[in-house]
Amino acid sequence: MTPSVSSADLARCRVLVVGDAMLDRYWFGDVERISPEAPVPVVRVRATEERLGGAANVARNIVSVGAQHGC
Repeated sequence: MTPSVSSADLARCRVLVVGDAMLDRYWFGDVERISPEAPVPVVRVRATEERLGGAANVARNIVSVGAQHGC
């Protein structure tokens, strides 16, 4: 059974996140062939996206549910 937490309870919480702040990069595209030098796909990148990763993502998620961050 999962305990329920109200929005007011979350607003009173202060959470310290310790860890590495990372930047996750995503490349979207089409694979056209396999490289002759190594068995890796050759991708024509059509779009890229960058998001917070590691502890930075955890901190962002904590704030998104209403808790306070402690910077």
